[in-house]
Amino acid sequence: MSKAINQNTDKAPEDASLFQERKRTFVSDIERGVYDIKDSIDYKYSTGLGLNEEVVKKISARKNEPEWMLDLRLKSLAYFNERPMPDWGADISDLDIQEIIHYIVSDTKPLAETWDDVPEEIKKTFDRLGIPEAERSSLAGVGAQYDSEVVYHSLKEDLEKQGVVYLDMETAVHKYEDIVKKHFMQLIKPNDHKFAALHGAVWSGGSFVYVPKGVRVELPLQSYFRLNAQQSGQFEHTLIIVEEGAYLHFIEGCSAPKYYKNALHAGAVELYVGKKATLRYSTIENWSRNLYNLNTKRAIVEEDGAIEWVSGSFGSRVTMLYPMSILKGDRSRSEFTGVTFASEGQCLDTGTKTVHIGKNTVSEMRSRSIAKNGGEANYRGLLSIGANAIGAKAAAECESLMLDDKSRSDTIPIIESHIDDVDIGHEAKIGRISESMVFYLMQRGLDEAAAKSLIIKGFVEPISKELPLEYAVELNNLITIELEGTIG
Repeated sequence: MSKAINQNTDKAPEDASLFQERKRTFVSDIERGVYDIKDSIDYKYSTGLGLNEEVVKKISARKNEPEWMLDLRLKSLAYFNERPMPDWGADISDLDIQEIIHYIVSDTKPLAETWDDVPEEIKKTFDRLGIPEAERSSLAGVGAQYDSEVVYHSLKEDLEKQGVVYLDMETAVHKYEDIVKKHFMQLIKPNDHKFAALHGAVWSGGSFVYVPKGVRVELPLQSYFRLNAQQSGQFEHTLIIVEEGAYLHFIEGCSAPKYYKNALHAGAVELYVGKKATLRYSTIENWSRNLYNLNTKRAIVEEDGAIEWVSGSFGSRVTMLYPMSILKGDRSRSEFTGVTFASEGQCLDTGTKTVHIGKNTVSEMRSRSIAKNGGEANYRGLLSIGANAIGAKAAAECESLMLDDKSRSDTIPIIESHIDDVDIGHEAKIGRISESMVFYLMQRGLDEAAAKSLIIKGFVEPISKELPLEYAVELNNLITIELEGTIG
């Protein structure tokens, strides 16, 4: 029996009579701190502004790629040129691809073998972001990308002995060419959409992970992507293969300093989850307010396997990001947990897609979005139940919190079911901070700012508890806000 639940709430506070004088609440911007520090880097090579066939050939030649990869790039460029810019979702009309540098490198040195070998200015950036310390204390491996190229990669020796592979994508193309060729841009086809095509044409950097059958990587692997150059793009490709019965937690961190010209991030993530395997993919994205984040992420899950997405989106001028789970195998499952925080001048259009193909598949989605000071935070999702997905179960829960009367938040769910023997539930709630709750907390000794901060942190707690400790701390730091004025 097919079930669907839709609920929208925007209730007036029960104690509204206590607040006769209504004034606008001011919420200060997130303090980005170390993320906005710009590095003085001497860039050694750049393809310059713009995109054409010559740019694509230069990128491929610098990487000394096999012929099949150059062919893929050129076909992708053709797809890109054929397709118009998307006219749905967030407004990206101000993004001019010909005003973006698609490949830029800070140094011509080979990939560093130790952290000490990383160029000093780049090393200082990652030191500020806490990457080396995280490697020493709580990670099984670390990758660091700066602009267009990976500058450092490491993996603990005991995992190497078990057959785990964790490399930069360029090295993997040469060292594991057969595996890469079989999987690269097969989940995300170059003709899927305009920015998948752009990625296929100019991709650079990213990580390749292979976890053999039955191996459990108990500590997370982490890749951190830093875009420093002005008016540039970052197009890393992440390819992860987790074989039967294996386990991996992969963490992705992203940031960029603020400039006054557009920047672009159009990476791609392809995840292959084998039978009875589990992959958790956690992301905290803290891009600058001049950047368009048009990333594509997709996972395919085999029989009894599981994909778990944990996502935090805070920065960027525009984000359009909808990680997709393809539940191919019987009894496969997916979980998506995400939080989005949009402020003035930001439109963060995020969500998830789940396609149920196998029998008795299960998906769960939890989304929290916060909008303030005129920001726009939307949830956009697709839940598709295929004709053979008998016994599928799916539950979606979206909650949006607006901190003033200038902000906007929409939930745009699409549910498709080609059979009746499924169980689907969807719940959406949109509202503002409860004034009665603020009053309740103030009556118990908290000032107004502390009361509102407590409510906001409680609102995102279901997401923060899913993150590793150091990323939960980062998330809480990003949403620590100061409130001034009276309740409005």
